[in-house]
Amino acid sequence: MSAVFNQPSLARRVAPIFQGFDGFLAFAVLLLAFAGLLTMYSSGYDHGSRFADHGRNMLLAGFIMFVVAQVPPQRLMMFAVPLYVAGVSLLVAVALFGITKKGATRWINVGVVIQPSEILKIAMPLMLAWWFQRREGQLRPLDFVVATVLLAIPVGLIMKQPDLGTSLLVLAAGLAVIFFAGLPWKLIVPPVVIGAVAITLIVGFESQLCADGVDWRVLHDYQKQRVCTLLDPSKDPLGKGFHIIQGMIAIGSGGVGGKGFMQGTQTHLEFIPERTTDFIFAAYSEEFGLVGNLALIAAFILLIFRGLAIATNATTLFSRLLAGAVTMIFFTYAFVNMGMVSGILPVVGVPLPFISYGGTAMVTLGLGLGILMSIARARKLSQSN
Repeated sequence: MSAVFNQPSLARRVAPIFQGFDGFLAFAVLLLAFAGLLTMYSSGYDHGSRFADHGRNMLLAGFIMFVVAQVPPQRLMMFAVPLYVAGVSLLVAVALFGITKKGATRWINVGVVIQPSEILKIAMPLMLAWWFQRREGQLRPLDFVVATVLLAIPVGLIMKQPDLGTSLLVLAAGLAVIFFAGLPWKLIVPPVVIGAVAITLIVGFESQLCADGVDWRVLHDYQKQRVCTLLDPSKDPLGKGFHIIQGMIAIGSGGVGGKGFMQGTQTHLEFIPERTTDFIFAAYSEEFGLVGNLALIAAFILLIFRGLAIATNATTLFSRLLAGAVTMIFFTYAFVNMGMVSGILPVVGVPLPFISYGGTAMVTLGLGLGILMSIARARKLSQSN
């Protein structure tokens, strides 16, 4: 008598691949992706192939997220040291014989032209999470010193290029790991107080500090100009202050409900500089207004809170630290971009996640999301076994 074996359906064969994926995180990403495509179509439909390329970049990020999500956190830990060493080595190579464009040396040709600093956005939290995992249960003050040195090396090399935006993102990711690892408050409060006092003094003595010929020493001239332009953009409204002024005009003109999809005059009359990249939030605000901004911020809050929840419920110290740091990368991206476009932070080259055009940034976001999905998946699969 012949036996008959029923072939499982395609859905049953595919289901295990998606088992354990975090639905709340995926929902937040879909909301942001929809907002990004909508805004890119409006601001970039007459800007070459920006809309099509943005959609392609999103699909690439989604594919990377899907692939990385299949890798268990224990396997991710194996890439920490090699990825960090490779990233720092490439940064040193950039400093020695990198490619210079528009006064910045950020790229190197290794067969293809790459920007090594982007690697450190993921490699830095991976490395520090690996370090603190090894020191679990026996942490000493010296361990935090070592972690600070590991962080300072790439941040210093990236600032030297100079690239303030990327160095801020790498610094934020590294500091998040160090903070979540249990850095004592007595070491946190003094730098915060010093920073607050420094900002107060800069604002109070803006006219003297921003006068011609004053050397800030710790910052490049262009970085000093960005801070001074932030404090008083009206000093050079057609030059260095143009970006901030036009961004604020676009945000304000959107009002409560916005001017409507594809109805933004500041955007389509090309008053907003970099309207598809760094300043796309101004274009979004003009067309969707305060209501649209609140909806966008709510989507980012959902993403960030879900990422922190994944970090809290992770099964190992490595996973907790890594998930927390990756989540803070998303927070830093969004906060810095919205802040600079709104005129409360200096202008730096930081895109708005899923909204701004940019292939490299989208790949980084896909990697980060894949890591969060991997950690969430590992926990759910361990509970089901």
